[in-house]
Amino acid sequence: MPDPAITQDDVRHAAKLCRLALTDGEVDRFTSQLGDILGYIQKLNELDVEGVRPMPHALDQHNVFRDDQPAPGLATDAALANAPAKDGPFFKVPKVLGEGGGA
Repeated sequence: MPDPAITQDDVRHAAKLCRLALTDGEVDRFTSQLGDILGYIQKLNELDVEGVRPMPHALDQHNVFRDDQPAPGLATDAALANAPAKDGPFFKVPKVLGEGGGA
C-alpha cells in the first residue's frame, strides 16, 4: 500500500483548487491533520471485513420523506423581490468560472 504521507505542496495545491489563501502556519497544521486522517484511513483498510454486509447508513433508517405533491410555485416577481441584482426575470450573479472570474 502506498505511503499516505501528504506534503505541504499537496496542501497548497488543494488550497489553490479551492481558492483558499492559507498562511504558512495553516499549511503546517493542515499538512499534519490531513496526514493523521490518511494514516487513520490506512489503519481502517487493514481491518478484516470479510463477510460484513455493506450498509448505506450506520442506523437502520427508511425513507422519511413525504410524498411529492404538486403545488403552485413562487411568482417570478416574488422570487426576485430580495435579489441584490437581477437581469430581467433572472438572478444576476458574479461569474465564477475561469481564472480571475472570467468565462
